[in-house]
Order: sequence, then C-alpha cells, then structure tokens
Amino acid sequence: MSSIITRRRFIVGASAATLLAGCQSRPITGFLDAMDSVNRKFQGALFSSNRLAPELPASAQTPEDAFPAYFISDDMPEMPANWTLTVGGMVAHPATLTIEQLKQLARTDMRIQHHCVEGWSAVASWHGVRVSEIAKAAGVDPRARYVEFRSFDDDYWSSWDWASAMHPQTILAYGMNGHELGPRHGAPLRLYSAVKLGYKMVKYLTAVNFLPSPTGGYWENQGYEWFAGV
Repeated sequence: MSSIITRRRFIVGASAATLLAGCQSRPITGFLDAMDSVNRKFQGALFSSNRLAPELPASAQTPEDAFPAYFISDDMPEMPANWTLTVGGMVAHPATLTIEQLKQLARTDMRIQHHCVEGWSAVASWHGVRVSEIAKAAGVDPRARYVEFRSFDDDYWSSWDWASAMHPQTILAYGMNGHELGPRHGAPLRLYSAVKLGYKMVKYLTAVNFLPSPTGGYWENQGYEWFAGV
C-alpha cells in the first residue's frame, strides 16, 4: 500500500518518536537552545567526511510503493512550468540549471539506508550529482561555510553544515531505483544524503545557496535538531 506522510501525521509521529532511540524532537527555548548549540559542535567534531554509509545489495531495497512519501503542502506539489534550479549566494558563477544540464555533470549512484526522525528506515537506490560538484562548478567563496536548500513545496528549506553538504554521499538526486524521480519523492530534484535524518533532505528543490551563516530550516525553526546527523 502506498504511504504518504502528511504534515499533521509527521508532527504526531515525531512527537511519538521521542520515545525511540535516536529519534528525538523537542521545543527548543532558553536552556535547550543552548544545549542544541553544544550538540551541533559535538556532532560536528565527530563527523568524518571519510566515513561512508555501506552500499546495500539490491535484495535489501524497499518496494518503492512502501517507501513513505512526505510533503508540507496540502496536496502533492506539482513541478512549476519551466522548472530550473538556481545556484547562488557566495559564488563566482551564479547559475540557473535545467535537469538536462545537471545530468551532464558527473553522476553518482548509491543504494543506502534512509533514517527518519519518526523511527522508521527504508532502502532505495538514488542517482544524481554531488553537491560538491555543484560547489566546484559555481566557484564557491571559501568564506561560505553553510549550504541552504530551498523547495517549491510551501517554501520548505533546510540549511546544512559545510562538511555534511560536501560529503561524497550527499547528492542532488534526479533518479530513484533506476528511473527518473517521481512526484511522490520530490521530482524533479531532491537532496539526498547518507549522513542526515530524513527531514534535512529537502525535496522539490528550487535553489541551492552557499552562505556564511546557517539559516535554520522549516522543522529546525520549530525545535527539531539542526545538525541531525546519523
């Protein structure tokens, strides 16, 4: 049976997930805000760009209709006419890219396990272009230390630390399970990574911005952990 997670169900599920190890979400004010800052630094210090998630065999792949879909909008977002991806911020070469132009860049394929803050996991194959390749092509200013990803799904967004965004298993995916990405999972382009929880992986991408400071995120600004590493 097809599984689509609505915004309301996600909120309820995430609250329940506080009972699950590794699936913590809570309001952050005052002391907790300070603790989240400490947690960011701690997780960042532990993070290694050389640590790769294991590639899994085809036999481990979750049936695609059983891989949960999630979006913020009341209805599944529709790709805007003449969709493009804008690349901006602290770059020497701002760009507006089509899917065909993205496909001309070096392709990365991976089949890894997906981890959700609600406590479930699933496996899919993804293919696309590494965020590090986009950074290289754009000529990012070395003072940029964060990357912001924005969506046409009700302006969903998330900002990432530099090391996680440049990880070799962090890609802009335009394909899933050997075919073009479908609308349930973020078409025409979504962020996918082995190193973050699912809510950090922005679907329905419209913009990638290289910035000097983090800009929070849709769920992060509501109390979810900002680093959210796995």
